[in-house]
Amino acid sequence: MDNSQPRDGTRVARIVHEVRRRIDRRQLTPGARLPSIRLMAETMEVSKSTVVEAYDRLAAEGVIRARAGAGFFVTAPLAPLSLDMEPAPRDRDIDPLMVLRQSLEDASRRIAPGCGWLPESWMPEDAMRRALRTIARTGGGLFEYDAPLGLPALRRLLARRMADQDIMAAPAQILLTDSGTHALDLVCRYFLRPGDAVMVDDPCYFNFHAMLRAHQVRVVGVPYTPDGPDLDRFAALAAEARPRLYVTNSALHNPTGAMLSPVTAHRMLKLAEAHDLIIAEDDIFADLEDTPAPRLATFDGLDRVIRIGSFSKTISASLRCGYIAARPDWIDGLINLRVATGISGGRLAAELTRLVLTDSGYRRHLTALRPRLARAMTTTIRRLKAIGITPWLEPTAGMFLWARLPDGCDATDLARRALTRNIVLAPGNAFSANGAAGGFMRFNVSRMEDAETYGTLSGLMGRTVPERVS
Repeated sequence: MDNSQPRDGTRVARIVHEVRRRIDRRQLTPGARLPSIRLMAETMEVSKSTVVEAYDRLAAEGVIRARAGAGFFVTAPLAPLSLDMEPAPRDRDIDPLMVLRQSLEDASRRIAPGCGWLPESWMPEDAMRRALRTIARTGGGLFEYDAPLGLPALRRLLARRMADQDIMAAPAQILLTDSGTHALDLVCRYFLRPGDAVMVDDPCYFNFHAMLRAHQVRVVGVPYTPDGPDLDRFAALAAEARPRLYVTNSALHNPTGAMLSPVTAHRMLKLAEAHDLIIAEDDIFADLEDTPAPRLATFDGLDRVIRIGSFSKTISASLRCGYIAARPDWIDGLINLRVATGISGGRLAAELTRLVLTDSGYRRHLTALRPRLARAMTTTIRRLKAIGITPWLEPTAGMFLWARLPDGCDATDLARRALTRNIVLAPGNAFSANGAAGGFMRFNVSRMEDAETYGTLSGLMGRTVPERVS
């Protein structure tokens, strides 16, 4: 299918191109219902008559067909699966997979304010070394497969940690995984089928997009506010798209740094119940909070909310250990899927995680890390403001700052040019399902200490860094 940009540049051509693009990316699969004329008009900021004309053109070409009283549905054949998010060369830098690959490749030679983890020097090295020595001395976890649910001692520890957040989960309701990403992958495999709709925040963690694309589902973005998702749009999209799953961060939202408000959480759970919506709540940044934020899993009691987490952000990215907490019948099915696709988890990684979490050095590490991040946040905000980049929200904790670029500055173009200077940035549209964040950038404040970053940003934007903040 032709997925090039529309040549005539008209509003109708833009709608036609957008529908074809979603089909090519398998966000719309054969038989899938297109967004209503009203919803598409609002999303693309055009008139309803423009959408009608575009849909009529697609119907005439046999790409979609109308059903009286039901809407428009895809008839085009299933596009070959490709994880390239944006095939046009100009757009490669907003591809979520490319952002992640750029952050991972040649990491020692690049400045990476766009990556999503802490520098090695910020991690609990002493606690990790003690844990490694303990395992080397005792031999625990070096040779055996783990139990289907994972190491019992770590699951008991996780249950106690969740209880501190008023999330009551028995150890038997916790399944260990190879990472937080692996946990979400298992949830998607268990609940989703190709063509299902999945709701995500707009913006949201860019690898959610790549993960969901691999599962051949339709991604629906709900606008995110400083208090959580826009509830009016949440309700409208839940009724319109009928998503099976909603994937979100409640605390220290990635990329915005926002925290869910209790009022929003309660209303959202009522909407989820009304629309039979399952929620996967990624809580990977929990240990970076100063004051615990509201959790959907707390209010819901793990009824329709699934809690996902890992410790790659606060212990080690090399230590691949995550978990799923869910109601017993779902955990039972997830165990079977875990065994079928990977036999069991890594006993060595689980034991290392347990030892570090129970080491007094880890608590001291967090006690020092949180104020260090707060200082980095304050400094980053000040220095970015000096070159015309303003925060969408000033987070109270965590490592991420979602910021607006000066008017007329395109984040993708800026990221592309910065990459030629060996600086990896995270442009806004990598996080946006609706492509609505072209003027935004996510910054990791722990990696914003280098003056070269600000100098490059200001130079590429045609600005000068004041001496007092350079």
